[in-house]
Amino acid sequence: MSCNINVKPRRNERIERTIKRFIKKVKKQGIIEEVKERRRYMKPSEVRRKKKKRSDARRKKELAKQQQ
Repeated sequence: MSCNINVKPRRNERIERTIKRFIKKVKKQGIIEEVKERRRYMKPSEVRRKKKKRSDARRKKELAKQQQ
């Protein structure tokens, strides 16, 4: 989980835009999701069940996308 994210403001860039870029990078790396998951202990069986459910949903979404 230890990763340093650096976002330097560009020339004439507003601070709000810089913050948006930072948040986007954090979400892309999955840091927020990982922190939320680590807030409580999950049994290994629970982790497997959640992982399978997520992969099924992803597969279902891809199939629907291909059929269009």
